[in-house]
Amino acid sequence: MPDKCRLYLITPPEMDLVPFADSLAAALDGGDVACLQLRLKGAQDGAIRAAIAELMPVCHAREVAFIVNDRPDLAAECGADGAHIGADDDDYQAARDLLGDDAAIGVSCYDSRHRAMEAGEAGADYVAFGAFYPTSSKTPRARTEPEILDWWRELTVVQSVAIGGITAENCAPLVKAGADFLAVIAAVWDHPDGPAAGVKAINDAIAEADAS
Repeated sequence: MPDKCRLYLITPPEMDLVPFADSLAAALDGGDVACLQLRLKGAQDGAIRAAIAELMPVCHAREVAFIVNDRPDLAAECGADGAHIGADDDDYQAARDLLGDDAAIGVSCYDSRHRAMEAGEAGADYVAFGAFYPTSSKTPRARTEPEILDWWRELTVVQSVAIGGITAENCAPLVKAGADFLAVIAAVWDHPDGPAAGVKAINDAIAEADAS
């Protein structure tokens, strides 16, 4: 389990790939980032492969793990560090068979304690809960409360990711409840002072919550 809560960065839903690679480099240079999840819902395989080829080296040069959403097959093919699977994707064991024992595999659990327990028992490296706050990135399957993070922390050593509308201004209850990672999209990419400032703001907020 990490010593402290860390930032789990997710790509925006659309991007102009080459300029975005520069934005990503700036973001990762702005402060601590545990991993980047490539999330391109509905994209063609070729577009996902191109994004992995362009963005994964930016992450690996900074020792940031690279996770592919939805597509454990392409994650395995392209040598990514792992995959994230949701309720509509392949099941956990199918992803593990594709990626092997060393890959990081996370599972979306929304507000379902039962799904989280099943994923943890199956061997998932982390479970993701949320949405905790209103979000414009997608229509959430469920809304949940910080208490689920505290319950999970007391139950198991499997790591947790909090997701859904998280900002520097509202993340403190999630940090204090025991989230191992905060999954963030808009608070970084749409930050008025740029993505590096967005990363710094989240890290500063995590540190403040830890200290309070």
